[in-house]
Amino acid sequence: MSDHFTRVLSRPEFIALMAALMALNALAIDVMLPALPYMGEALNVSNENERQFVISAYMFGMGAAQLAFGPLTDRFGRRAPLLVGMGIYVVAAIVAAFAPSFAMLLALRFIQGLGAASVRVISTAVIRDRYSGRDMAEVMSLVFMVFMAIPVVAPSIGQVLLLTGPWQAIFLFMGALALAFWLWTYFRLPETLPLDRRRPLSLSGITQGFRLVFTNRVAISYGMAGTFLFGALFGFISSSQQIYVDIYGLGVYFPIAFAAMAGLMAVSSFTNSRVVRRIGMRRLSHGAMLAFTIFSGIWLAFALSGFLPLWLFFTLLCVIMFSFGWSASNMNSLSMEPLGAVAGTAASVFGFIQTVGGVVIGSYIGQMFDGTTIPAAAGYFLMGILSLVCLLIAEKGRLFGVGEQYAATEPDIAAH
Repeated sequence: MSDHFTRVLSRPEFIALMAALMALNALAIDVMLPALPYMGEALNVSNENERQFVISAYMFGMGAAQLAFGPLTDRFGRRAPLLVGMGIYVVAAIVAAFAPSFAMLLALRFIQGLGAASVRVISTAVIRDRYSGRDMAEVMSLVFMVFMAIPVVAPSIGQVLLLTGPWQAIFLFMGALALAFWLWTYFRLPETLPLDRRRPLSLSGITQGFRLVFTNRVAISYGMAGTFLFGALFGFISSSQQIYVDIYGLGVYFPIAFAAMAGLMAVSSFTNSRVVRRIGMRRLSHGAMLAFTIFSGIWLAFALSGFLPLWLFFTLLCVIMFSFGWSASNMNSLSMEPLGAVAGTAASVFGFIQTVGGVVIGSYIGQMFDGTTIPAAAGYFLMGILSLVCLLIAEKGRLFGVGEQYAATEPDIAAH
């Protein structure tokens, strides 16, 4: 990386900016949660489960555009596509505040997601431009930690906005914050992809980039494991308002419970950043995935038995989400590690798979809500098993690899 980049943007500011950009996605989801009943009532949505489409539409838009932003950012660099995408996000968020119908609101949320795709893809690519190996895992963990601070405060922000104004204020708040981040990016983030590393925007160049991603066994397996993890998480988030409010009767205290869960994930990511250099990405992510799956199975067993008081539910969920924090950031790094030469394309492929796959899986889990936590628990347990299968495929049947054999290297970019 050039001295210019280091001089202009320090490591702490770089991490803060990347986290802020990625947090726009979390904000667009979690700040909505307290407002879903109000939106449904105002826009004549009679089916409670259909309110979840406000989240799903955004996620589908974000997933759909990521495959386009990957080749674009590998060809034109990181800055221009990022700024254009963020501009779309800002405009769609502000216009959504004036949506006259639920259908129009969903359309604008889809467009907002299209713009957000640039943030999801390009932030990951920029991090990979600057870091690799365990350095990248450490930075990813710190970014994820700050990123998780948004779910801690977002529902509370949404609740405060609802107490002081109509639900439309939430969209205006999102647009204003995204505009502030756009200005920060414009004035402070230089280009991180040198001209000599840019790939042609041709059918053959795009095809070759996608081929390198899909034929790398380690990368695609870890990417799929992340898909199943995010599917489980999205399924829980989609029905979290119903679980906390309808089942456990928390009412206005729902944002506090949601914030506590998200805060634990942030703590998990921070501890991961402290120990990943010493222990390694594989050991941490594999152990965390085992814990995630085992405790999800315990949750499911209690849910099926009918004995699941709030204290027990929340205790199990805390362990599961702490494990999620250790798993997600490391597996994201492991999926990107062998693909530095096509970082933009790789980020778009994994972003697309994880977003669209996560939405499809999570939406199905959310729509299965039946007044109990059984669907969410079953989703976590099943997705945990599938993620472990992906890890076994990636590592040829061996967990807790000690060699970190792909760390800080790129010659294996075409390894299968």
